[in-house]
Amino acid sequence: MQRDTPSPHRTGYGPQSITDVGPVAALAKKASKLEALDRALRQTLPSPLREQVRFANFRDDRLVFLASSPAWASRLRLQQAQILAAARAIGANAGSVIVKVAPLPPPDPLPEPSKPLSAAAALHLKAAAKSIPDPELRVLFLELASVAKPANSTSDRKR
Repeated sequence: MQRDTPSPHRTGYGPQSITDVGPVAALAKKASKLEALDRALRQTLPSPLREQVRFANFRDDRLVFLASSPAWASRLRLQQAQILAAARAIGANAGSVIVKVAPLPPPDPLPEPSKPLSAAAALHLKAAAKSIPDPELRVLFLELASVAKPANSTSDRKR
C-alpha cells in the first residue's frame, strides 16, 4: 500500500491544518463567502435593522435571512427589492429573499479577568526556571514570574 503524498504547500508529514482537509476546506470556503455576503448585504440596510438580522444562506436563487422577531422580519421583507439589487450588484444572482424568525445568538461573553500571580507562585516559577535546561523555556518561566504582584501587597500579609 502506498502512502499518500503530502499536499504541495506542506513541507512535512506532521499534522496538517484542518482547513487543508478536503471537506472541511470546502466548508470553510463556503462559510467565508457567506460571511462576506452577509457583511455586504447588511451594510445596505438601515442601522437598527442591520443589528437585528443575519444573512444565513444563499441557496438556489434565494437569499435566506434570520430575523430576531416577527417585527424585524416584516421590516426586512419591505427591503427585499433593495437587498436583491445589492446582491446582483456584487455578483450574487438572487431572485428572492426568504426571512425566517430565529433568535440571534447571544454576544460572546467577556473573558473573566485573570487573577494576579502571587509572590509565592513567582518564587516557585523562578526556582523551576533554574532547573530547566532549555533556555527559551527558562526565559518564559522568568517572564511569567515577573508579572507577580509584589510580595509586600496587603493581601499577602498574614494577620
